[in-house]
Amino acid sequence: MRVDKFLKVSRIIKRRTVANEACDSSHVMVNGKNVKASYDVKVGDIIEITFGNKTLKVKVLDVKEVVRKEEVSSLYEIIE
Repeated sequence: MRVDKFLKVSRIIKRRTVANEACDSSHVMVNGKNVKASYDVKVGDIIEITFGNKTLKVKVLDVKEVVRKEEVSSLYEIIE
């Protein structure tokens, strides 16, 4: 699954267009490297998202196309 879609499905970022723009402006890193929105997310990847001066770091636990709101927490865990 593309990283922009994962961020939207996991509800880390509310809209896919916003996730896409974040990737294009180098605010999203996977495993320490800046990635484009088309990067293929895999289980075990570490995603870092920079929101202004705050950074959110999550580990991907599962990749699903469709997830109910109650099951979102099973997709990732917050590291820092």
